[in-house]
Amino acid sequence: MVPQNSYTFSISESTFDAAKVLEDYRLAAISRQCSLIVRKEVFSGRAKFGIYGDGKEVCQIALARSMQEGDYISGYYRDQTIGVAIGDLTWPQYFAQLYGHPDIQFDPHSGGRQMNNHHATRWLDDQGEWIDQTNRMNSVAGISSTAGQTPRALGIAYASKLYRERPDLAEYATLFSKGGREICYTTIGDASTSEGMYFECINAAGVLQVPIIFSVWDDGYGISVPIEFQTTKSSISKALAGFQRKEDGKGLEIIQVKAWDYPGLVDAYRRAAKLAREEFVPCLVHVIECTQPQGHSASGSHERYKSAERLAWEHEADCNALFRQWILDQKFADESTLKEIDEEAVIQARKYQKDAFAAYMNSIDSDKKGFLRIAKNLYDSTNEPGLLEPILEELNQLSYPIFSDLVRAGRKTLRAFRFYQGPAVKLLRKWLAELEARNHRRFSSHQMSESVHSTLLVPEVKAHYAKEPLQVDGREILNKSFSDFLEDPRVFILGEDVGNIGDVNQTLAGLQEKFGPLKVTDTGIREVSIVGQGIGAAMRGLRPIVEIQYLDYIFYPFAILSDDWACLHYRTAGGQKSPMIVRTRGHRLEGIWHSGSPMAVLINGLRGVHFCVPRNMTQAAGMYRTLLAGDDPGLVIECLNGYRLKEAMPDNLLEIQVPLGIPEILREGGDLTVVTYGSMCRIVMEAAETLAEMGISVEVIDVQTLLPFDRHHQILTSIQKTHRVLFADEDMPGGTTAYMMQEVIDKQGGFTWLDTPAKCLSARPHRPAYSSDGDYFSKPNVENVVDSVYEMMREADPSTFPAIYF
Repeated sequence: MVPQNSYTFSISESTFDAAKVLEDYRLAAISRQCSLIVRKEVFSGRAKFGIYGDGKEVCQIALARSMQEGDYISGYYRDQTIGVAIGDLTWPQYFAQLYGHPDIQFDPHSGGRQMNNHHATRWLDDQGEWIDQTNRMNSVAGISSTAGQTPRALGIAYASKLYRERPDLAEYATLFSKGGREICYTTIGDASTSEGMYFECINAAGVLQVPIIFSVWDDGYGISVPIEFQTTKSSISKALAGFQRKEDGKGLEIIQVKAWDYPGLVDAYRRAAKLAREEFVPCLVHVIECTQPQGHSASGSHERYKSAERLAWEHEADCNALFRQWILDQKFADESTLKEIDEEAVIQARKYQKDAFAAYMNSIDSDKKGFLRIAKNLYDSTNEPGLLEPILEELNQLSYPIFSDLVRAGRKTLRAFRFYQGPAVKLLRKWLAELEARNHRRFSSHQMSESVHSTLLVPEVKAHYAKEPLQVDGREILNKSFSDFLEDPRVFILGEDVGNIGDVNQTLAGLQEKFGPLKVTDTGIREVSIVGQGIGAAMRGLRPIVEIQYLDYIFYPFAILSDDWACLHYRTAGGQKSPMIVRTRGHRLEGIWHSGSPMAVLINGLRGVHFCVPRNMTQAAGMYRTLLAGDDPGLVIECLNGYRLKEAMPDNLLEIQVPLGIPEILREGGDLTVVTYGSMCRIVMEAAETLAEMGISVEVIDVQTLLPFDRHHQILTSIQKTHRVLFADEDMPGGTTAYMMQEVIDKQGGFTWLDTPAKCLSARPHRPAYSSDGDYFSKPNVENVVDSVYEMMREADPSTFPAIYF
């Protein structure tokens, strides 16, 4: 589709200063030149992949000019012009990220871990302490997953609402808010507005009335697919027209403006910012007639799917060219002045690129020189040129060797000289070990907090009981605990049915009445945006506990939990964090969608999150307290069938802290170790009683957390005593039992101590069927555990343990 246009600029209500207009043009010009260079660098082989914001420069400048200190941009991978305009990105950093320079001094946004155009303000200092967010304009960590930037943007804006409407937060607001006047801007391409999470967040923003401005860069395509196949009415603003606010109700303010209309864009964003900041009206700014001068990215060419007519229009409607024309029409500058700016942009952009690449190569050069010195020593001391020369020749043929090339060369050399044990070989081993350690810091650090607030440093506080403790429902233990947690102004609970009815299991009964609806908050059925509210609020110093009503429903927001939340600290190289707690309930209850225990899916998709699987509500309460005392994100999966089971009330319930990664021995034994967690603990403990009657002494271990897992190798200590181990859970075969087996047998070296092969006991390879029979025949039961253990013992001593069923 080719727009028809006369390119008539808006008559602006604003007064423009010529110097500031030329400053904006200068930024647009250099941003365009940097985009052009990115594509060339990819084709030259110096960069792996390139994505750029050409064709969106003018609208991004207008957006940036409406921002104030303390505001946030939760954008996507085309927002380089915004980043530079707000002072959060420099062009050398832009190119450093393009090359993957793994040093936060050069790429402070990700330390080389993200592809270019993924920006993130460093909110944490070198010690992991919060830095003031109110004296700068902030970039929320970039994310490639389309529309993934939107849910946490909702949460950033929601935090402004909380800081404005809750006076009890004033003492905690210093680094995060000045009266709740901060806006969160979020940007997206038109095609990605088709994602369900985008619609969900639009709806949630309309309900919540938070200061958020949605911007849509509409260039008419989603890679190669045109907008008529993407969006109803080929227009997101038309499709969302029902959300337009009216005098008689809430909603969004929807504004449409053209990407090349500089005065119209400035007015549009000033208007949206005023509404969002002063009235908490969420706004949608639909920027139409954007272009893509180089197509979607460096991985292809838009000439393959755009007509000659469309390409000609894109050249004609280029925002920078029309901005240039408007400047001339307004007589803010003459042709020679603009030509000088254009020429200067070419020179500056190339200098920034060259300097960034030189810095990247220099960071590698010292390690390369170290290897070559050792190689010469090796050559001189062994007189084996035939072993070394091919490796050196391969390395020297590389135009731009990188760290992995050096490691590869070092390993090849050690393999080649494996029969030599002289000083040069030992020196090479030392060099390689040190380089590997530095590379671990470069590429694998900060998956979890490394600060003094690390959750792993929270000390244990054990439960203490009276001689005859009061027996109460498990839900009562949680209710009392959550009431205590909520005394901290930063803590709030968010989710479906958590407020008015106190959640579906009554663990929050009476707490909304006690603390108010902004502390215990009911939401709609919208898991993605619930999670987004929590992620964004936690980025601004708050401590949300976000509820997913049942574990089976965690797959609705799983993309956001995995792509954004879990890897946030890692992908920013320790620059940002979101210590949200996700609360849910799972394991056995009733039927296909209320008995889920898909632990393996979750632990492998949520690395970077502490994964707690308490066996009862007392342990759950202690885990929540531990997570709240630390600064890492955490997931707690309560036992669905445990809320009305009786538990002893600890005397020190409000002090209990359960250390993470530390298993607990529930029953001591000498014949065989059973490793389990969650609801299976009760099943295994009952089975252990039966097995004891059969002459088998079972040691039962509750791992308590799956991430981290048995940090001090307590399970290995048990196996050294019993020499047999069974891993049992409710996940499907090949799932978390296999994970636990690998951790113990492979990583801990448990295989050496086994007299009998380790075994796994899991659920059936299908969803659990409904009813008590469905539970019995779908999930491991007492008889399964008894029979599995007995067969392992029979294999070792068939005379003492004869066959039962055959």
